[in-house]
Amino acid sequence: MTDFLNHQFLIAMPDLKEKDFFRTVIYMCQHNNEGALGVVLNRLAPLKLADIFEQIGIDDASEKSQMRPVYFGGPVQAERGFILHDSSSQTWDSSISVSETVSLTSSRDILEAIARDEGPEKYLITLGYSGWAKGQLEQEMLNNTWLNVDYDSAILYETPVSQRWKKAANLIGVNIHYLTSLVGHG
Repeated sequence: MTDFLNHQFLIAMPDLKEKDFFRTVIYMCQHNNEGALGVVLNRLAPLKLADIFEQIGIDDASEKSQMRPVYFGGPVQAERGFILHDSSSQTWDSSISVSETVSLTSSRDILEAIARDEGPEKYLITLGYSGWAKGQLEQEMLNNTWLNVDYDSAILYETPVSQRWKKAANLIGVNIHYLTSLVGHG
């Protein structure tokens, strides 16, 4: 496969019943010959950012930042935090640039800045990530487990969580409820 899915959305097909991925939208951060990594965008974790700040000893957080939601990014390293954010002129200790507009950071300095309302303008905090071994995602794509669509910042940062799955599919004019895993297999 030469067309990698970096900086795209993966949308779970309606027939995917696995609890961690049922009706999810995943932002793809990295996809290459060795495997893939993405974060789920529409599954809230049962805590707020205030809980994360407390766990890591940040006690000067603004009330606004403390109330931000935390997302379940996937089942891999679910105890580890990842911040998906707009790329800005600021640099962080541990960031990878996914595209010209989106970065993924996992260092404490960005959390400290977010706590002071000095972090990126747009961001999403996840616990864990979704990962695929070499060839695994490609096979799942061939099996019609996922639909991929182009990235749209409004889906990532502005669309209500409960609408992200449907809205992401609407980016290509598809009513996701009418699709099945049998499409394309005769």
